[in-house]
Amino acid sequence: MIGTLVVEDDPRIAEAHARFVERVPGFSVVGIVHSGAEALRFPRMDDVDLILLDVYLPDMSGLDVCRGLRSHGSTVDIIAVTSAHDIQIVRSAVAHGVVQYLLKPFTFAAFRDKLERYADFRRRMAGGGQAAAQHDVDRALAALRGTIGGPLPKGMSSETLEAVTAKLRNAADGLSATEVGERLGTARVTARRYLEYLVEHGSARREPRYGSTGRPEHVYHWDKS
Repeated sequence: MIGTLVVEDDPRIAEAHARFVERVPGFSVVGIVHSGAEALRFPRMDDVDLILLDVYLPDMSGLDVCRGLRSHGSTVDIIAVTSAHDIQIVRSAVAHGVVQYLLKPFTFAAFRDKLERYADFRRRMAGGGQAAAQHDVDRALAALRGTIGGPLPKGMSSETLEAVTAKLRNAADGLSATEVGERLGTARVTARRYLEYLVEHGSARREPRYGSTGRPEHVYHWDKS
């Protein structure tokens, strides 16, 4: 389980974020705090793998929390969950080790996508001091970059991409474009476009499935490697 600390000054929003975390498989809530000072003094920090951090806190900024953690040698991963849109703040957050940036307001699907991509990144980077090849590093970073909220090719929507991604994640034996189209009520060519997009971005892999007759069709698998 990925132990998660929620740092959010609004108690109602903090509880909502905690409930969201508990709905994502593989994640658990270690604690909820409402200020930067509480975050820096959190007594169970050894149990925390990930911090969901608001930038606007009553006593200090989330960036100050990042600086404090790093100055004390903490390498805990941080996802900023905030309404701060300023590009300079985003750049500063990245400079202080923020691995994801989620703007409020957001849907649960967008929230889940960030956490699942972080889990993918964490899994790809597991192995301690083992040497990583260039493609291993590229695929790990690609897992973090994500697609929701980012620019998509013309004619594609983030909502459909989320739906295709969800179907593929939950299909242990993979799915063909025809099967995805049937499950989502979309045309096969549309489903195939989204599946190929996931392949191109390192989130899925494609392999042939041979039937009894005719040409083999491609089946797509969510890439957990």
